[in-house]
Amino acid sequence: MKYLLLAALLLVAWAIWRHQRRSPPPAATRRPPPALPVDQMVACAHCGTHVPQSEALMDGPHAYCSPQHLQRGPA
Repeated sequence: MKYLLLAALLLVAWAIWRHQRRSPPPAATRRPPPALPVDQMVACAHCGTHVPQSEALMDGPHAYCSPQHLQRGPA
């Protein structure tokens, strides 16, 4: 009886192993996320730190990284 139970257990393990080998991995069917748009970097006219243009404070042709540097003006 124990040999019959052992044979059934091995048969189930073999069937599970074969089933996992045949199915494609889930990562292969997944698409990569779309790329985010790139924001141009600008240098602060006061300290030279680069910040994204969408976050920069503009004063004419000059870009600033913070309100304090905007008040102080170009260096």
